[in-house]
Amino acid sequence: MDRATGLSVRMKLTLSYAGFLMIAGALLLAAVWVFLLRGVPASNFRPGFSDFLRVFDPSNFGPRIFVPAAVVALAFLLAFGLLGGWLLAGRMLAPLARITHATRIVANGSLSHRIELQGPRDELHELADSFDTMVSRLEHTIAEQRRFAANASHELRTPLATTKALLEVALKDPSGARTELIGRLHHVNARAIDLTEALLMLSRADQGAFARETLDLSLLMEESAETLLTLAERRGVALHSSSTVTPVVGSGALLLQMTTNLLHNAIVHNLPQHGKVWVETSLVPDAALLTVENSGPTIEPAAIPVLLEPFQRGAGRIRTGDSGVGLGLAIVRSIVRAHQGSLVLSARTCGGLRVAVRLPAALMH
Repeated sequence: MDRATGLSVRMKLTLSYAGFLMIAGALLLAAVWVFLLRGVPASNFRPGFSDFLRVFDPSNFGPRIFVPAAVVALAFLLAFGLLGGWLLAGRMLAPLARITHATRIVANGSLSHRIELQGPRDELHELADSFDTMVSRLEHTIAEQRRFAANASHELRTPLATTKALLEVALKDPSGARTELIGRLHHVNARAIDLTEALLMLSRADQGAFARETLDLSLLMEESAETLLTLAERRGVALHSSSTVTPVVGSGALLLQMTTNLLHNAIVHNLPQHGKVWVETSLVPDAALLTVENSGPTIEPAAIPVLLEPFQRGAGRIRTGDSGVGLGLAIVRSIVRAHQGSLVLSARTCGGLRVAVRLPAALMH
């Protein structure tokens, strides 16, 4: 936006300081004239100050002497106010100049720059700290988005490359088995569709733009369990549920996706045989709790944060036909954040994973 050039803040502060000093000096001189030179007789002063009294004797001190002296005093105050105000304003605005310089550096793309303002905490110090915090979050968000975009491109490139290879083989060998080719293409295409839908779901959760309603989290978990019951039976995993009415406010589609992802993750990353999954919903003061635990291989605590990253499965978690596209827990984290909740993952001592989701509770009428 184009704006007319005006006085700098430093100059405005300087003029303000000087103007205030001039007004104070003028009032002081007026008070001296009114209350001392005009209204106080010399006899009221203590003895011993005869020379001083003669100077301020109303009969010897008139406007012709006082006014020029007052003008000189005001001129001195003006010069002193301008010089002192300029130096004082410069000292006070020095942190603001550092903030402006840092803003220009960040605007040019250097998100690693920080102000790191030293000194006592005041308004400018808080502004600098807020700026550093904002830039840190922005740098982290952009780095996360770039990493996610790179991973998504890599994951999407795999089914596309596979499809291209299958089609090239089919063109070179027209007599090949079309049924097998169609089946493999169908599988690759289905996986690409699942990945695309997962990416859209993740983007929708990150934006936080969705309608909210009062829902029972336990019913959503039961619906997810019914949907995944066939998968659990095929993999020999037993589901154990302990649920109470757990009201929350949010998006039904997103929260159902969250419960489905958690349960699906617990089923597919389990023991090869006789695996178990424990699901529980409960209420605590002002919060709804959902915990999903599963048996499985031992997980190192250092590998827990990796599980929340997009397209990461952690050590010992390999891709299978039912393992999804690697966005399950990343989507869960985004959905929980969008609902102002918290997500905690912890490794079970006997093997497997425990996931605890805490969401703001709602009042059921």
